[in-house]
Amino acid sequence: MKYANNIIETIGNTPLVKMNSIVEEIDALVLAKYETFNPGNSTKDRMALQMIEDAEADGRLQPGGTIIEGTSGNTGMGLALVAIVKGYKVICVLSDKQSKEKMDILKAVGCKVHVCPTDVAPDDPQSYYSTSKRLAEETPNSWYVNQYDNPSNCKAHFKTTGPEIWEQTDGKVTHFVVGVGTGGTISGVGSYLKMKNPNVKVWGIDTYGSVFKKYHETGEFDEKEIYPYVTEGIGEDILPLNVRFEIIDGFTKVTDKDAAVYTQKLAKEEGMFLGNSAGAAVKGLLQLKDHFKKDDVVVVLFHDHGSRYVGKMYNDDWMKKMGYLD
Repeated sequence: MKYANNIIETIGNTPLVKMNSIVEEIDALVLAKYETFNPGNSTKDRMALQMIEDAEADGRLQPGGTIIEGTSGNTGMGLALVAIVKGYKVICVLSDKQSKEKMDILKAVGCKVHVCPTDVAPDDPQSYYSTSKRLAEETPNSWYVNQYDNPSNCKAHFKTTGPEIWEQTDGKVTHFVVGVGTGGTISGVGSYLKMKNPNVKVWGIDTYGSVFKKYHETGEFDEKEIYPYVTEGIGEDILPLNVRFEIIDGFTKVTDKDAAVYTQKLAKEEGMFLGNSAGAAVKGLLQLKDHFKKDDVVVVLFHDHGSRYVGKMYNDDWMKKMGYLD
């Protein structure tokens, strides 16, 4: 008999799916790394498992402990699934721009959820960074994950996602394109692919209101680049240690409107019911089309599932209110 002993044994080995109508203006073969096939419906399951196992191994996480993390939702879901199997409690801290669906899903899997204002500086006591750290200090037998700076984040993708893409493309991948938030996915996958073939190009998708593109191009952390944005799951107002800029060949920025519109397009034109960052990624891919040649193999990673966004990007009333639909 073949079966998994628990739900976390099903993490990884997600499929590559050929993209068709939405990328017909791109000459190259475009393949989607479809991470919603993970049990928590996102790529974050991979690093949640790795971070917890590494923290167990070195004693940072003790039996019966409480895991505390600031998250846009998906990392919290991954942590929750692993915690259920291993016997931990989870407290998730989210900013108020995250969808209600994400918050409800986290509660459904047993997380305690704290909501913080979005429009505050990272070092503000009310920010979700500061609140996560404070809760970890106040909670006995707790561990603050800090996915932004935790090296196990990159390690998970170097060990699993990168090798999967290399094997699934028979080593023919020429470009890797992905939205950038904590940096673990782009840096872990990018490091592995460039180790196998230094000529592989790695492109990051950024959002307006985030610091990544400007910093990559100039080395300058420009606070004028920082302002509130709607797109979920990518972009930052800090520089996480997991963003290895030397691995990344370039960034392209996608507007909130385009990210939302292309999230809907993926569902309606490809049958791919995906999250907001997938809309940003595919629009960014189209903006980069001049970088791809006919024989190239371009892999774009889609982080999460559309169920987290039914009240926003998949709700036409919300889209019209935001000015994204006529």
